[in-house]
Amino acid sequence: MTSTGVRPAQMTQAIVRGYDLPEPDQTHAVDMAGQRHPRLRPLEAAGTFDHTDIAAQQSRAWTSDRRDTALRTRSTS
Repeated sequence: MTSTGVRPAQMTQAIVRGYDLPEPDQTHAVDMAGQRHPRLRPLEAAGTFDHTDIAAQQSRAWTSDRRDTALRTRSTS
């Protein structure tokens, strides 16, 4: 991981710790949290998603809410 990625990863780990997940679920949750945003930001900046009436921020909020629900209701099996 480059030095520019360390701080965001640490922040994500701190958030995930709040869900009180056991390992390896914590690691999976950190990975899941980081999958969408960094990859899509350059595309958003280039106007790739301008074809929809839904704002990128609205979509990110929706995704974050669904991720939160998934972590709160995860199966323990």
